[in-house]
Amino acid sequence: MERALISVPLNVAEGAYSRGKNRQARFQTAAASAREVLACRETAQAFGWCSPMDPELSALFNRVIGTLVRLTKSRF
Repeated sequence: MERALISVPLNVAEGAYSRGKNRQARFQTAAASAREVLACRETAQAFGWCSPMDPELSALFNRVIGTLVRLTKSRF
């Protein structure tokens, strides 16, 4: 989970200065890593290892993921 969480901003930063398919790939990796973090959190909650995620934080994660997914779409 920690590696996935660290990967999100690093790939966003790299994507911001990339071009073409490299840009899309970095944003796609960031989106996938963010979704992986949520999956880790949901799994931990299912096992009773942590309390439910704050709904505002969950909504923010989903908003970031949605934005990253839109950034992976080709404009042409």
